[in-house]
Amino acid sequence: MEAPVFELKNVSYQYKDKLEATPALKNISFSINKGDFLAIVGPNGSGKSTLLKLILGVYRMQEGEILINGKSRKSFNAWQEIGYVSQKAALNAKGFPATVKEVVLSGLTKEKGLFKRFNNKDYTALDDVLKLLDIENLKNQNISNLSGGQTQRVFIARALINKPSVLILDEPTEGIDGQHVKDFYNVLLKLKSENVTICLVTHDIGVVVDNADKVACLNEHLHFHGTNEEFKNLGEAELSKIYGFPLQLVSHSHDRECCQ
Repeated sequence: MEAPVFELKNVSYQYKDKLEATPALKNISFSINKGDFLAIVGPNGSGKSTLLKLILGVYRMQEGEILINGKSRKSFNAWQEIGYVSQKAALNAKGFPATVKEVVLSGLTKEKGLFKRFNNKDYTALDDVLKLLDIENLKNQNISNLSGGQTQRVFIARALINKPSVLILDEPTEGIDGQHVKDFYNVLLKLKSENVTICLVTHDIGVVVDNADKVACLNEHLHFHGTNEEFKNLGEAELSKIYGFPLQLVSHSHDRECCQ
């Protein structure tokens, strides 16, 4: 039997300062299998981004264990197989003196190394991914001159250029306009059809209803982990209890908002 891509076992994490410790995650256990499209949802401050950073090794483990393809996170070294887009990718690009072309090609350095020259195959991959995300016209522009939504699409292209088998996305559509959001999720569904494993943190529950096939709902604890259909069958009272405020789950196209 094939091991899960990610397996979390009793993971807990707390932020520490000189005065006190603030719990972020408590006793989280679930797995993500190859080919899953998992959406991680929950209110602001519920530990969603923290969970991704633990999976990726940005944060050190405090309690519990994370396995990647059946290996401990510490021994896993095939990070080039995992594409990642940070929630703050666009913000961090402000004032950065590089073109779109240079930023996207830098996504190949995990595989090629820092000092190897790019070849025709790399430039073809560049053109393909820019076209996929409808930003080929921005190829030679300085990234610091782009809008937030354009910059976010550039970093999504950077994550996709080496065709990762796993794609991890933290609020990837922040600042992107409605039509390009719809186009972006069509790209994700195409990648899923090619057996790419997708793990997406989002505040847009409508995305879950429309696209993801698995859902994990966090608010410090793991309150739900199951299929899209099971999530849609949760009652309003149960969802509102998890989120801490009244919430109604509504399937929607990306040109209108989920009711809350």
